[in-house]
Amino acid sequence: MNAMTTPTPPARPANTISAKPGPFTVETVLEVKHYTDRLFYFRITRPDAFRFRSGEFIMIGLPKEDGKPLLRAYSLASPFWDEALDFYSIKVADGPLTSRLQHIQPGDQLLLGKKPTGTLVLDALKPGKRLYMVSTGTGIAPFASLIRDPETYEKFDQVILTHTCRESAELTYGNELVEAVKSDELIGEFAREKLVHFTSTTRDDGPVKGRVTDMINSGELFDRLGAPPLDPAVDRVMICGSEGLLKDTKQICLERGFIEGSNAAPADFVVEKAFVAT
Repeated sequence: MNAMTTPTPPARPANTISAKPGPFTVETVLEVKHYTDRLFYFRITRPDAFRFRSGEFIMIGLPKEDGKPLLRAYSLASPFWDEALDFYSIKVADGPLTSRLQHIQPGDQLLLGKKPTGTLVLDALKPGKRLYMVSTGTGIAPFASLIRDPETYEKFDQVILTHTCRESAELTYGNELVEAVKSDELIGEFAREKLVHFTSTTRDDGPVKGRVTDMINSGELFDRLGAPPLDPAVDRVMICGSEGLLKDTKQICLERGFIEGSNAAPADFVVEKAFVAT
């Protein structure tokens, strides 16, 4: 399924930022792609000195009318080695930031924070055999970074990315992403061998319908994957998505003996709580 098409907007001057950004840099929008009326992707320039670990998030924003920055945390959807920075966002009609951000066009400018951080990084997990990346909606963004990082495939024998959305059209970004990763000259060979992409919907009828947490509890997920149930001795889990997903999947992990990890104390699973919804 192709991304949704929208009429080409009339030419207009690019929105530029003249105020001093302070602890931020001013970056230029390179590309914008709208997938549905709720989801879009954008790519911006990357400062030469900007460094991050795949899976981290950063503050993105625009100035308010009073000149002060309006900022929200966004997961970096590009790998650490990319020359530009990718982001995947929802659109909230009355959201303070996304109501404006969804209208950006190439040439516009945004504010980019200077200090990336986050727990969805490989350093926060102990070594394991199988890595589960469990996501809903735009929660797939940090995993878009991680599945393009060679280290992910060096550390795990199998990488399972699950993505659950309400409608089939909302799976398009992830489907395109995985296809591109498996065709990539740098990591395609490893991804084709180790990366498994499992999708489901909760509203649309499709090949698989249902919440991933229900399928974990019932065992359906593992039957479909041909994998054994979750085992803290060999499995590692990363979780990013809706509040319900975070809460339910974390509880599933704890009940099965998994220990939550952090940058300071690597363990069996990690949860990202900085999720954009405004």
